[in-house]
Amino acid sequence: MKKYLITGAAGFIGFHLAKALLNKNEIVIGFDNLNDYYDVTLKNGRLDILQKFENFIFIKGDLADKEAVFELFKEHRPDIVVNLAAQAGVRYSIENPDAYISANIIGFFHILEACRFYPVTHLLYASSSSVYGNNEKLPFSTSDMVDHPISLYAATKKSNELMAYTYSHLYKIPATGLRFFTVYGPFGRPDMAAFIFAGKIMRGEPIQIFNHGDMYRDFTYVDDIIAGIENMLEAPPKFDEKGVQSKVYNIGNNNPEHLLHFIDVLENYLGKKAIREFAPIQPGDVQKTYADVDDLIEDFDFKPNTSIEDGLRRFVEWYIEYYKDIL
Repeated sequence: MKKYLITGAAGFIGFHLAKALLNKNEIVIGFDNLNDYYDVTLKNGRLDILQKFENFIFIKGDLADKEAVFELFKEHRPDIVVNLAAQAGVRYSIENPDAYISANIIGFFHILEACRFYPVTHLLYASSSSVYGNNEKLPFSTSDMVDHPISLYAATKKSNELMAYTYSHLYKIPATGLRFFTVYGPFGRPDMAAFIFAGKIMRGEPIQIFNHGDMYRDFTYVDDIIAGIENMLEAPPKFDEKGVQSKVYNIGNNNPEHLLHFIDVLENYLGKKAIREFAPIQPGDVQKTYADVDDLIEDFDFKPNTSIEDGLRRFVEWYIEYYKDIL
Protein backbone atom coordinates (compact mmCIF):
# COMPACT_ATOMS: atom_id res chain seq x y z
CA MET A 1 0.00 0.00 0.00
CA LYS A 2 1.34 3.42 -0.95
CA LYS A 3 2.11 6.10 1.58
CA TYR A 4 1.06 9.68 0.90
CA LEU A 5 2.81 12.54 2.68
CA ILE A 6 0.72 15.70 2.83
CA THR A 7 2.43 18.76 4.24
CA GLY A 8 0.05 21.39 5.55
CA ALA A 9 -2.37 18.57 6.43
CA ALA A 10 -4.17 20.74 9.00
CA GLY A 11 -4.64 23.44 6.38
CA PHE A 12 -7.69 23.95 4.18
CA ILE A 13 -6.75 22.00 1.04
CA GLY A 14 -4.46 19.60 2.90
CA PHE A 15 -7.28 18.56 5.22
CA HIS A 16 -9.71 17.90 2.37
CA LEU A 17 -7.13 15.91 0.39
CA ALA A 18 -6.11 13.85 3.41
CA LYS A 19 -9.75 13.10 4.21
CA ALA A 20 -10.47 12.03 0.62
CA LEU A 21 -7.50 9.65 0.61
CA LEU A 22 -8.29 8.27 4.05
CA ASN A 23 -11.84 7.57 2.92
CA LYS A 24 -10.24 5.31 0.31
CA ASN A 25 -8.26 3.51 3.05
CA GLU A 26 -4.95 4.97 1.90
CA ILE A 27 -2.09 5.61 4.35
CA VAL A 28 -1.64 9.34 4.92
CA ILE A 29 1.18 10.99 6.84
CA GLY A 30 0.26 14.54 7.78
CA PHE A 31 2.88 17.17 8.59
CA ASP A 32 2.01 20.64 9.85
CA ASN A 33 3.47 23.25 12.20
CA LEU A 34 0.01 24.48 13.29
CA ASN A 35 1.11 28.10 13.15
CA ASP A 36 -1.16 30.91 14.28
CA TYR A 37 -1.48 32.80 10.97
CA TYR A 38 -5.18 32.20 11.53
CA ASP A 39 -7.26 30.61 14.31
CA VAL A 40 -5.52 27.40 15.39
CA THR A 41 -8.88 26.15 16.71
CA LEU A 42 -9.96 25.61 13.11
CA LYS A 43 -6.78 23.68 12.32
CA ASN A 44 -7.25 21.53 15.40
CA GLY A 45 -10.86 20.92 14.37
CA ARG A 46 -9.69 19.60 11.02
CA LEU A 47 -7.06 17.44 12.72
CA ASP A 48 -9.64 15.98 15.11
CA ILE A 49 -11.55 14.67 12.09
CA LEU A 50 -8.45 13.21 10.43
CA GLN A 51 -7.21 11.54 13.60
CA LYS A 52 -10.32 9.38 13.73
CA PHE A 53 -8.89 7.42 10.80
CA GLU A 54 -6.59 4.51 11.68
CA ASN A 55 -4.41 5.11 8.61
CA PHE A 56 -3.60 8.70 9.53
CA ILE A 57 -0.24 9.54 11.10
CA PHE A 58 0.27 13.13 12.24
CA ILE A 59 3.63 14.73 12.88
CA LYS A 60 3.90 18.27 14.12
CA GLY A 61 6.90 19.99 12.60
CA ASP A 62 8.16 22.87 10.51
CA LEU A 63 9.42 22.59 6.93
CA ALA A 64 12.12 25.14 7.80
CA ASP A 65 13.61 22.51 10.15
CA LYS A 66 15.67 20.40 7.73
CA GLU A 67 16.47 17.76 10.33
CA ALA A 68 12.77 17.23 11.09
CA VAL A 69 11.93 16.91 7.39
CA PHE A 70 14.71 14.39 6.75
CA GLU A 71 13.74 12.38 9.83
CA LEU A 72 10.18 12.26 8.54
CA PHE A 73 11.29 10.91 5.15
CA LYS A 74 13.78 8.49 6.67
CA GLU A 75 11.22 6.97 9.03
CA HIS A 76 8.13 6.86 6.82
CA ARG A 77 9.54 6.65 3.26
CA PRO A 78 6.54 8.23 1.49
CA ASP A 79 5.81 7.15 -2.08
CA ILE A 80 3.99 10.31 -3.12
CA VAL A 81 4.43 13.78 -1.60
CA VAL A 82 1.90 16.60 -1.83
CA ASN A 83 3.48 19.79 -0.53
CA LEU A 84 0.65 22.11 0.49
CA ALA A 85 2.39 23.69 3.49
CA ALA A 86 3.17 27.33 2.84
CA GLN A 87 2.75 30.79 4.23
CA ALA A 88 -0.33 31.90 2.35
CA GLY A 89 -1.84 35.30 1.64
CA VAL A 90 -0.88 38.13 -0.70
CA ARG A 91 -1.55 40.99 1.72
CA TYR A 92 0.19 39.36 4.69
CA SER A 93 3.37 38.99 2.60
CA ILE A 94 3.70 42.78 2.78
CA GLU A 95 3.41 42.75 6.58
CA ASN A 96 5.60 39.73 7.35
CA PRO A 97 7.91 38.84 4.46
CA ASP A 98 10.23 36.73 6.62
CA ALA A 99 7.52 34.09 7.05
CA TYR A 100 7.30 33.62 3.28
CA ILE A 101 11.02 33.09 2.78
CA SER A 102 11.16 30.64 5.67
CA ALA A 103 8.13 28.52 4.73
CA ASN A 104 7.89 28.89 0.98
CA ILE A 105 11.54 29.03 -0.09
CA ILE A 106 13.59 27.32 2.62
CA GLY A 107 10.80 24.89 3.50
CA PHE A 108 10.27 23.86 -0.11
CA PHE A 109 14.03 23.47 -0.59
CA HIS A 110 14.04 20.99 2.29
CA ILE A 111 11.21 19.01 0.66
CA LEU A 112 13.16 18.86 -2.60
CA GLU A 113 16.31 17.76 -0.82
CA ALA A 114 14.40 15.05 1.03
CA CYS A 115 12.90 13.81 -2.24
CA ARG A 116 16.42 13.74 -3.67
CA PHE A 117 17.83 11.51 -0.93
CA TYR A 118 14.66 9.49 -0.31
CA PRO A 119 13.24 9.13 -3.84
CA VAL A 120 9.50 9.39 -4.43
CA THR A 121 7.38 8.39 -7.42
CA HIS A 122 5.76 11.84 -7.62
CA LEU A 123 6.04 15.23 -5.95
CA LEU A 124 3.05 17.55 -6.27
CA TYR A 125 3.28 21.06 -4.85
CA ALA A 126 1.06 24.09 -4.45
CA SER A 127 1.73 27.09 -6.61
CA SER A 128 -0.78 29.90 -7.07
CA SER A 129 -2.68 31.97 -9.62
CA SER A 130 -0.87 34.92 -8.02
CA VAL A 131 2.16 34.17 -10.22
CA TYR A 132 0.30 35.76 -13.15
CA GLY A 133 0.45 39.18 -11.52
CA ASN A 134 -1.05 41.85 -13.75
CA ASN A 135 -0.94 39.78 -16.93
CA GLU A 136 -3.39 41.40 -19.31
CA LYS A 137 -3.88 38.34 -21.52
CA LEU A 138 -6.91 36.34 -20.43
CA PRO A 139 -7.46 33.57 -19.58
CA PHE A 140 -4.18 32.93 -17.76
CA SER A 141 -2.29 30.07 -19.40
CA THR A 142 0.63 28.08 -18.03
CA SER A 143 2.45 28.98 -21.26
CA ASP A 144 2.29 32.70 -20.35
CA MET A 145 5.40 34.53 -19.17
CA VAL A 146 5.18 35.09 -15.41
CA ASP A 147 8.37 36.97 -14.71
CA HIS A 148 6.77 40.04 -13.11
CA PRO A 149 5.14 39.03 -9.79
CA ILE A 150 3.56 41.89 -7.87
CA SER A 151 3.73 40.37 -4.38
CA LEU A 152 6.41 38.49 -2.45
CA TYR A 153 3.94 35.62 -2.05
CA ALA A 154 3.70 35.31 -5.84
CA ALA A 155 7.49 35.53 -6.17
CA THR A 156 7.95 32.63 -3.74
CA LYS A 157 5.46 30.50 -5.66
CA LYS A 158 7.17 31.18 -8.99
CA SER A 159 10.45 30.32 -7.26
CA ASN A 160 8.97 26.98 -6.21
CA GLU A 161 8.21 26.16 -9.84
CA LEU A 162 11.77 27.00 -10.88
CA MET A 163 13.27 25.01 -8.01
CA ALA A 164 11.08 21.99 -8.79
CA TYR A 165 12.11 22.05 -12.44
CA THR A 166 15.79 22.22 -11.49
CA TYR A 167 15.52 19.28 -9.08
CA SER A 168 13.52 17.31 -11.62
CA HIS A 169 16.26 17.93 -14.18
CA LEU A 170 19.16 17.17 -11.85
CA TYR A 171 17.78 14.34 -9.72
CA LYS A 172 14.95 12.87 -11.81
CA ILE A 173 12.19 13.84 -9.38
CA PRO A 174 8.81 13.76 -11.18
CA ALA A 175 7.21 17.06 -10.15
CA THR A 176 3.82 18.67 -10.76
CA GLY A 177 3.00 22.24 -9.79
CA LEU A 178 -0.59 23.26 -9.08
CA ARG A 179 -1.62 26.87 -9.64
CA PHE A 180 -4.73 27.14 -7.48
CA PHE A 181 -7.34 29.80 -8.22
CA THR A 182 -9.15 31.31 -5.18
CA VAL A 183 -10.24 28.14 -3.41
CA TYR A 184 -13.28 28.26 -1.12
CA GLY A 185 -15.56 25.83 0.70
CA PRO A 186 -16.24 24.19 4.09
CA PHE A 187 -13.39 24.40 6.61
CA GLY A 188 -11.90 27.15 4.45
CA ARG A 189 -9.30 29.73 5.37
CA PRO A 190 -10.59 32.59 7.55
CA ASP A 191 -8.46 35.11 5.61
CA MET A 192 -10.31 34.41 2.35
CA ALA A 193 -13.27 36.40 1.01
CA ALA A 194 -16.07 33.89 1.66
CA PHE A 195 -15.06 33.46 5.30
CA ILE A 196 -14.38 37.14 5.99
CA PHE A 197 -17.61 38.33 4.36
CA ALA A 198 -19.79 35.65 5.97
CA GLY A 199 -18.53 36.48 9.46
CA LYS A 200 -18.95 40.22 9.08
CA ILE A 201 -22.36 39.97 7.44
CA MET A 202 -23.65 37.75 10.24
CA ARG A 203 -22.22 40.10 12.90
CA GLY A 204 -23.62 43.19 11.20
CA GLU A 205 -20.16 44.60 10.57
CA PRO A 206 -19.21 46.41 7.35
CA ILE A 207 -17.28 44.50 4.71
CA GLN A 208 -14.49 46.17 2.76
CA ILE A 209 -14.84 45.76 -0.99
CA PHE A 210 -11.56 46.55 -2.71
CA ASN A 211 -11.11 48.29 -6.06
CA HIS A 212 -14.60 49.66 -5.44
CA GLY A 213 -16.03 46.26 -6.32
CA ASP A 214 -14.49 46.04 -9.78
CA MET A 215 -12.79 42.70 -9.11
CA TYR A 216 -13.17 39.32 -10.75
CA ARG A 217 -12.02 36.04 -9.27
CA ASP A 218 -12.01 32.54 -10.69
CA PHE A 219 -13.50 31.12 -7.48
CA THR A 220 -12.90 27.35 -7.33
CA TYR A 221 -14.79 25.04 -5.01
CA VAL A 222 -12.54 22.85 -2.87
CA ASP A 223 -14.05 19.53 -4.03
CA ASP A 224 -13.02 20.40 -7.60
CA ILE A 225 -9.49 21.10 -6.40
CA ILE A 226 -9.33 17.73 -4.63
CA ALA A 227 -10.70 15.88 -7.65
CA GLY A 228 -8.04 17.53 -9.78
CA ILE A 229 -5.23 16.54 -7.42
CA GLU A 230 -6.51 12.97 -7.12
CA ASN A 231 -6.43 12.65 -10.91
CA MET A 232 -2.76 13.60 -10.88
CA LEU A 233 -1.41 11.61 -7.94
CA GLU A 234 -0.67 8.46 -9.91
CA ALA A 235 0.14 10.32 -13.13
CA PRO A 236 3.54 12.00 -12.95
CA PRO A 237 4.38 14.27 -15.88
CA LYS A 238 5.61 12.77 -19.10
CA PHE A 239 9.18 13.53 -20.09
CA ASP A 240 9.46 16.77 -22.02
CA GLU A 241 11.70 17.31 -25.05
CA LYS A 242 14.66 17.84 -22.71
CA GLY A 243 14.00 14.66 -20.74
CA VAL A 244 12.59 16.41 -17.66
CA GLN A 245 9.49 15.26 -15.77
CA SER A 246 8.14 18.59 -14.60
CA LYS A 247 4.86 20.31 -15.45
CA VAL A 248 2.59 23.02 -14.06
CA TYR A 249 -1.22 23.06 -14.26
CA ASN A 250 -3.88 25.65 -13.53
CA ILE A 251 -6.71 24.37 -11.34
CA GLY A 252 -9.47 26.93 -11.58
CA ASN A 253 -13.14 27.10 -12.41
CA ASN A 254 -12.49 28.69 -15.84
CA ASN A 255 -15.30 31.16 -15.08
CA PRO A 256 -14.45 34.48 -13.37
CA GLU A 257 -17.16 35.86 -11.10
CA HIS A 258 -17.65 39.56 -10.43
CA LEU A 259 -16.99 40.25 -6.75
CA LEU A 260 -20.34 42.01 -6.30
CA HIS A 261 -22.18 38.97 -7.70
CA PHE A 262 -20.24 36.77 -5.28
CA ILE A 263 -21.44 38.98 -2.42
CA ASP A 264 -25.02 38.96 -3.71
CA VAL A 265 -25.09 35.14 -3.72
CA LEU A 266 -23.52 34.97 -0.27
CA GLU A 267 -26.10 37.43 1.11
CA ASN A 268 -28.89 35.34 -0.37
CA TYR A 269 -27.81 32.15 1.41
CA LEU A 270 -27.03 33.92 4.68
CA GLY A 271 -30.40 35.65 4.55
CA LYS A 272 -28.83 38.95 5.51
CA LYS A 273 -27.58 42.00 3.65
CA ALA A 274 -24.00 43.22 3.88
CA ILE A 275 -22.99 46.70 4.95
CA ARG A 276 -20.76 47.55 2.01
CA GLU A 277 -17.72 49.83 2.26
CA PHE A 278 -15.85 50.43 -0.97
CA ALA A 279 -12.08 50.90 -0.92
CA PRO A 280 -9.15 51.24 -3.36
CA ILE A 281 -7.32 48.14 -4.56
CA GLN A 282 -4.77 46.76 -2.09
CA PRO A 283 -1.03 46.61 -2.89
CA GLY A 284 -0.19 43.24 -4.45
CA ASP A 285 -3.78 42.49 -5.49
CA VAL A 286 -4.79 41.82 -9.09
CA GLN A 287 -8.02 42.98 -10.67
CA LYS A 288 -8.98 39.75 -12.43
CA THR A 289 -8.05 36.06 -12.42
CA TYR A 290 -9.17 33.57 -15.03
CA ALA A 291 -7.79 30.06 -15.46
CA ASP A 292 -7.10 28.42 -18.79
CA VAL A 293 -7.61 24.71 -17.99
CA ASP A 294 -7.08 23.22 -21.45
CA ASP A 295 -4.15 21.11 -20.17
CA LEU A 296 -6.33 19.66 -17.41
CA ILE A 297 -8.98 18.71 -19.91
CA GLU A 298 -6.49 17.28 -22.40
CA ASP A 299 -4.38 15.28 -19.92
CA PHE A 300 -7.03 14.21 -17.41
CA ASP A 301 -10.41 14.75 -19.09
CA PHE A 302 -11.26 16.91 -16.09
CA LYS A 303 -12.51 20.44 -15.55
CA PRO A 304 -13.75 22.09 -12.32
CA ASN A 305 -17.47 22.75 -12.74
CA THR A 306 -19.08 23.65 -9.40
CA SER A 307 -21.10 26.84 -9.84
CA ILE A 308 -20.69 29.74 -7.44
CA GLU A 309 -24.32 29.19 -6.37
CA ASP A 310 -23.78 25.52 -5.45
CA GLY A 311 -20.41 26.14 -3.88
CA LEU A 312 -21.47 29.06 -1.70
CA ARG A 313 -24.65 27.23 -0.64
CA ARG A 314 -22.53 24.33 0.66
CA PHE A 315 -20.08 26.71 2.31
CA VAL A 316 -22.85 28.63 4.10
CA GLU A 317 -24.52 25.40 5.28
CA TRP A 318 -21.22 24.32 6.83
CA TYR A 319 -20.46 27.79 8.24
CA ILE A 320 -23.80 28.18 10.00
CA GLU A 321 -23.61 24.68 11.48
CA TYR A 322 -19.97 25.00 12.56
CA TYR A 323 -20.41 28.39 14.21
CA LYS A 324 -23.99 27.92 15.42
CA ASP A 325 -23.02 28.50 19.06
CA ILE A 326 -21.62 31.97 18.40
CA LEU A 327 -23.75 33.32 15.56
